Amino acid sequence: MLIDTHTHLFSEQFDDDRKEIVEQAIEQDVQKMFLPNVSVASLNKMLELHNSFPNHCYPMAGLHPCDVNENYIKHLDQIKEWIEDHREQTFGIGETGLDYYWDTSFVDEQKNSLHIHAQWAKAYNLPIILHTRNSFKDNLAIMQEEQDGNLSGVFHCFTGSWEDAQQIIDLGFFIGLGGVVTFKNSGKDLRQAVEKIPLENIVLETDSPYLAPHPNRGKRNESAMLPLIAQKIADVKQISVDEVAQQTTKNAEKLFDLTF
Repeated sequence: MLIDTHTHLFSEQFDDDRKEIVEQAIEQDVQKMFLPNVSVASLNKMLELHNSFPNHCYPMAGLHPCDVNENYIKHLDQIKEWIEDHREQTFGIGETGLDYYWDTSFVDEQKNSLHIHAQWAKAYNLPIILHTRNSFKDNLAIMQEEQDGNLSGVFHCFTGSWEDAQQIIDLGFFIGLGGVVTFKNSGKDLRQAVEKIPLENIVLETDSPYLAPHPNRGKRNESAMLPLIAQKIADVKQISVDEVAQQTTKNAEKLFDLTF
């Protein structure tokens, strides 16, 4: 069994075939799919998907850094209210984090939002799901500041070096590996990091509909493609794909405090 710890199956890109896409993932032994929220607008679509597949699709709640703007406090208040109303259906806090790639107009607001998400994660005893694009140093620093022994989570879509990975592991967080590890131009640093990162510190993700793994790069990503990522990690580490599946499943169980 495989677990996709980060998939946006509620995205409008799946509006025409969402049910079929989830069923295809299940057929590929991707039995659990965790849904990182992005905005207030996506909360209900995410919940609808969970209600349709309560044993397979698991909502998380947060405000994506790219959705942080001058109204972010209002949006955070609405998301927190949603969490309070759907506590039993909330399995993580996020997707949150920092993004300096698309826009740096609201960097201070992004940082404050990240602090607020970290406080939610500790208050609700839920893992925090971190988006880190061109912002690893600041993201790590805020997590180090917030870490009091009660904060867990995952740096999703990891593309960094072994040195970066070591700092994440030291923080007590998991490292999310997705389609980028299969790209031919992913870089020497990432390959070396994947070789060295202990399997006990890795969780798998697709980030669908984005970042489809080779040989599907450029196409719409789907949770059913997760086995391609598991196979690449197995190849790089020179171990069996079964070993990757078994250990990363255990890791996801620990991350989300679930027994499957």
